[in-house]
Amino acid sequence: VQLQASGGGLVQTGGSRRLSCAASRRTFSNNGMGWFRQAPGKEREFVAAISWSGGSTLYADSVKGRFTISRDNAKNTVYLQMNSLKSEDTAVYYCAGARVPVATAARARYNYWGQGTQVTVSS
Repeated sequence: VQLQASGGGLVQTGGSRRLSCAASRRTFSNNGMGWFRQAPGKEREFVAAISWSGGSTLYADSVKGRFTISRDNAKNTVYLQMNSLKSEDTAVYYCAGARVPVATAARARYNYWGQGTQVTVSS
């Protein structure tokens, strides 16, 4: 299974960006999906997760109310809509596939990872 993240780039503070993650296999519709990020010199951290059906989502406190995760199983794609971006959101964003169908923040439950896409928020 391969995951291809896209949509990163340079955005101004307060702006918006949508990330996409395309999966290579339709059976991915049975898996929970998530987004993580890693800033320079920091550990990779959880951002958001969504269950296989899209009916359940989880968010890190730092992005709650600003980011929205969604999925389209017909397109094998997961999205991360990011609004009201801040400089501290600057990081490489990774999409990941879990081996469980639920939304989970536990990094150990993810065994498929995309290559990452850089998001830089600048004033």
